Amino acid sequence: MKTEEYITRGDQVIMPTYKRFPIVFDHGEGCFLTDVEGKQYLDCVGGIAVNCLGYNHSGLNHVINEQSKKMLHVSNLYWNVPMITAAEKLVKLSGLDKAFFCNSGAEANEAAIKLARIYAKLFKSEDATEIIAMKDSFHGRTYAALTATGQPKYQKNLNPLVPDMTHVPFNDFEALEKAAHEKNCAAILLEPVQGEGGVYPADKAYLKKVRDLCDKLNIVLIFDEVQCGIGRSGTFFAYQQYGIKPDVVAFAKGIAGGIPMGGILACDRVAKVFTPGTHASTFGANPLATAAANYVLDTVGTPEFLKNVSSKSQYFIHKLENIKSKNAHIKDIRGLGLMIGVEIDEDPAEVIQKCIQAGLLVCSAGHSTIRFVPPLIISNEEIDKATEIFADSL
Repeated sequence: MKTEEYITRGDQVIMPTYKRFPIVFDHGEGCFLTDVEGKQYLDCVGGIAVNCLGYNHSGLNHVINEQSKKMLHVSNLYWNVPMITAAEKLVKLSGLDKAFFCNSGAEANEAAIKLARIYAKLFKSEDATEIIAMKDSFHGRTYAALTATGQPKYQKNLNPLVPDMTHVPFNDFEALEKAAHEKNCAAILLEPVQGEGGVYPADKAYLKKVRDLCDKLNIVLIFDEVQCGIGRSGTFFAYQQYGIKPDVVAFAKGIAGGIPMGGILACDRVAKVFTPGTHASTFGANPLATAAANYVLDTVGTPEFLKNVSSKSQYFIHKLENIKSKNAHIKDIRGLGLMIGVEIDEDPAEVIQKCIQAGLLVCSAGHSTIRFVPPLIISNEEIDKATEIFADSL
């Protein structure tokens, strides 16, 4: 069956919540995807930073296959071994104390917001309900996560939104300090690297001041590392490059290599307010997802793997800088690890379309930025191919 026939069928039964490109994929191998007509694409989208180990990874496949023979799901009324071992590994890798598992990044941010508000009610006051988030942020599509998202285009026709959430400019400490009232502020929520907003890393001095402010005013500091976490930055969590630690970190995307999974980690001081009945997730911590997560943690969480991500990042950025030196259309190159944004002065949609025609998948971020978030296993030769196609598409 041809691509057009599949798309016609899809249009008849799938809600149009995505403006999909006219491609129907059949399978993947490593960093490449192949469509139903046999055309191959080098994937620098990676499921939007999800497929950290690429496609058809033999080790991950083996773990998923073996777990499927044991049990896919068991209720959270009971314990299971993959859940416990994944939590132990995450606690060790993060320096935080307790884990909660769910199914997605939006759910992880919802859990973090609930946790912070309960903590503030118990240890500050009944009036401490305000969540301060950042302009141009993105935290998910569920109601609280969407309200925390600092991009009005995602909130159209959805009023009334969740109350007591405000936004200040990212990397502007004066604006944040002015908005953070000691009595009313429950939490500050931010991405160490803004993803959908255009791939903007936080300033180191700014994050240090935010941490100090939260300590001073007993405000819960939440980092959304759904996109920049799980090795994407070159450290397991991006905050580890800043020399500070949040009270809560939300993660998802790459944690199980493509199996839907998310969660939060929190310090004991804050985590203790989640007690039986305060929060839950039917599929959270299911053995299939947490078995896959264990494999990812054992692979991506090693110093050697993370060092390789940093090395590939330097190589990728070097190649892009060479293109920038010869092409005035590139205005800026930003990012951390293998989360790279290239700001251009032309229409990103046209460049993306040209890349697709030449066999390269990239996506946009913000208003004028091309985003590269490939599998973390990408090779230098594949980076050469990606940057060559990108240069020809400008």
